[in-house]
Order: sequence, then structure tokens, then C-alpha cells
Amino acid sequence: MTNMTANPSYQYQQLPIIDLSAADRGPEARALLHAQLHAAAHDVGFFQLVGHGVTAGETERLGSAMRRFFRLPEAERLALDNVNSPHFRGYTRTGDERTGGARDWRDQLDIGAERAARTPGPGEPAYWWLEGPNQWPESLPELRAASLAWIERLSGVAERLLHELLAAIGAPADFYDPVFGERAHPHLKLVRYPGSAGDGAGQGVGAHKDYGFLTLLLQDRVGGLQVQREDGLFHDVPPLEGAFVVNLGELLEVATNGYLVATNHRVVSPAGATERFSVPFFYNPRLDARIEPLPFPHASVAPGVTDDPANPLFAEYGYNELKGKLRAHPLVAERHHAGLLTPA
Repeated sequence: MTNMTANPSYQYQQLPIIDLSAADRGPEARALLHAQLHAAAHDVGFFQLVGHGVTAGETERLGSAMRRFFRLPEAERLALDNVNSPHFRGYTRTGDERTGGARDWRDQLDIGAERAARTPGPGEPAYWWLEGPNQWPESLPELRAASLAWIERLSGVAERLLHELLAAIGAPADFYDPVFGERAHPHLKLVRYPGSAGDGAGQGVGAHKDYGFLTLLLQDRVGGLQVQREDGLFHDVPPLEGAFVVNLGELLEVATNGYLVATNHRVVSPAGATERFSVPFFYNPRLDARIEPLPFPHASVAPGVTDDPANPLFAEYGYNELKGKLRAHPLVAERHHAGLLTPA
């Protein structure tokens, strides 16, 4: 069994806390915000975001619909099995997703921008399979409304945050606007960790980095998220009421040649039969976006991108997401995309 115990060092008891509303409180407050953002993104790659403008009512609408979804009869949830979707949308039962080749002890609903099914034509990149319709439970129409509203709301928060982050390191705030727009590829997960696995394994989700630009995570009060800090150890991230846990994805590390960092993180399964709910939102660009190097004054001291032969990064974003989906959802890959799998 893997040792999933976090280091309790006082130095790492909480992530940096960033108040986005400071951007509207005058030049001095915005300058302090930029200094804090710069340090958090360069040194840690993770922070708690407050002052984002998302209300408790908006959060409760999504949270309530999500909890009702996981209380549906299993047959209704399995009717949305993502194995039936070549676009990797829908419900994944507990244990069917993989991280680092090992089973994740959670079930979830994967949701993206609501678009028509796209089948790549001859010569077109295979990542276009990732565009398609979501799967929704007929008995819970409020889930669709709340989820799509959340994607739109958090896309706006993430766009504003990205602008402030780029400005904080001296780059043009709107430099990456062209890779988003109407064809951006946001991704929302509604996740339940049902407690510890029967075999005692502690992996709620294994250690990994996210492959987009920014992730905004809404976590409940149970806890379990751990972040690898500067000492190389994993440390707990205590839930902070009303905050989003934000982490930088690999695209920002690549764009800044390692000056901004994408950081390993994982989730430890809650003890016993305790349930944990979380809602990660991934702010991703268009699938066909090519991420150009960011012009910024600290580029000369950037240390270079973390080299991981097991996790090659591609110039076009869509190839990175497709790579991740094929690894994480082997049942979907085998049914719909066997021709894309690399022989062992």
C-alpha cells in the first residue's frame, strides 16, 4: 500500500491566499495583488482564490444538483456511462478511471461545452473526437442548467485571473485571448469520493499535473487534496470557505519555459464511508490552439520545462488532452479509439 500521509510542517499549513477583488481597489492594491500572484505562481503553482465574485447561491445551486445526481439510482447514473461516448463525456463509475496507471477510487460526471458530435475526417487530428454532446439524466434537468451556468461563470473568472497573472509577471495581459474565444474547450467534473476502497488503497486520485492553463477547484469541508511543495513532500490543503483552489496547468509552464510552475497534486480517499465532493473546472483553450512562448521580462531566468519522458507535451493543445483521456479512461479508449492506442 502506498504511504499517502502528508507532511504536517507548519510552513506549509495553507496555500497562499489571493484576493482577486484587489484588482478593482486602486493602483496600490492591484500592485500588491500582482506581487502576491507572481510569487504564488512562480514558487508554488497553487493558491487559494477569494474575491472572485461567485456567490454562495450560485455555488449551492450547483452543489445541490450534484448531490442529487449522486443520490440517483445506480441504473440512472449508469445510463450515462462514458463508455458509450466516443467524446469521453458522461458518468465514470468508481474505480474505472486511472491516474499513473493505478485505479482512482471515485465516481464522476464529465461535462464540457455543449456541442454537436464531431468525427474527425481523413487527415484531421484525432483530438476532434473530444468535441461532442454531454450526457444528462432526464430526471434531473436542473443539473444541466446549473452545470452549464457554472462553466460560463468560471470561464469568466478564469479569464480575468489569467489576465491579472500575465500582467503580474510583466506580460501583455491579453496575449493568449486568441486561443480561447467561442471554441475554447472548458471541462467540468462533478466528483464524489465514496470513502476508502475495500482493499485499503488510499488513492482517491493519483499524483498528476493538469494539462491546460488554469484549474479552479471547489472542494467541500472534508479535505483530502494534497500538493507537492518545495520540500518534495505532499502537504494537505485545508478547505477555505468560499475559496477556489487554483493551480496552474502544464501549458503555462511550457509558455513561460518553466518560470511558472505546474505542480503535482493528488487526493487521499476520505476515511471509512465518509463522502467527499469536489468540482474541478479546467480552463482550456481551443483544441487546435498552438501555444506560443510568452514574451515577458523574466524569460531570461526561466529554468526550463520539467522533463518527463512518460508525459510528452505537444505544440497543439488537443493532442495533450487526448493523450490524457486515453490514459485515464481505458474502457472508452478500447471501445472507441483502439486505433489510437500505443501498443504496450
